[in-house]
This record gives sequence, structure tokens and C-alpha cells, in this order.
Amino acid sequence: MDILILLLVGLLAGILSGMVGIGGGIIIVPVLVYFLQFSQHKAQGTTLFMFLLPIGILGVMNYYKAGYVDFKTAIIIGSTFVIGSYFGSKWSISLDQKTVKQIFGVIIVLLGLKMIFWK
Repeated sequence: MDILILLLVGLLAGILSGMVGIGGGIIIVPVLVYFLQFSQHKAQGTTLFMFLLPIGILGVMNYYKAGYVDFKTAIIIGSTFVIGSYFGSKWSISLDQKTVKQIFGVIIVLLGLKMIFWK
């Protein structure tokens, strides 16, 4: 079940990344924390590993040294993130800019409320 969650979160994050430019911190970190009971540090370190080569190599090194990177999880999520990003970008291009901005805003507000009001 955990692998299915990881594959789905990679796909969803990829789609949203392609559609509205969000994914890593906004989608993957909360899913790892709230659905898979990762610590905040481990979720952040694992997500950074997923982005290791393109952006986060120095940050990953620090999280890895502190024991906060789960390589298996990052690889599984990353495998479907690529596919989701492709389709999300295709969908986003077909939508008008106002709709894309509204989708982005709703996602940010809902996640913000979740983080503020729930444990």
C-alpha cells in the first residue's frame, strides 16, 4: 500500500508541477508526513534527494549526513513524478491562465489550512 501511495504522490506532484509549477515541498512533503508518518526532516530530506541532480545536491548532503534521507521512497516517487509532470504540463497549456492561477491558489490555501489547524 505504501508503494502505491508513493507512486500516486509522484504522479500527482508531477502533474501539479507541470500544471502550476508546484510539487516537491507543497505536495510530496505533506503526503510523506501525514500519510506515511515521516518526520518533517525525513520528508524534506527525501524530497530533496528526489531533486538531487537538478537542484538540491548540497541540501541533500546535509540531510543525508543527519540521517534524514529515504532513498527508496525518493526513487519510487521520482519515477512517476516525471510522467505526471509531462501530462500536467500538457493539461496546463490547454487551460487559460486564470484557471491555472485559481488551481494553484486553491491548493496552497487548502494545504495551508491543513497545516495550521490539524496535527
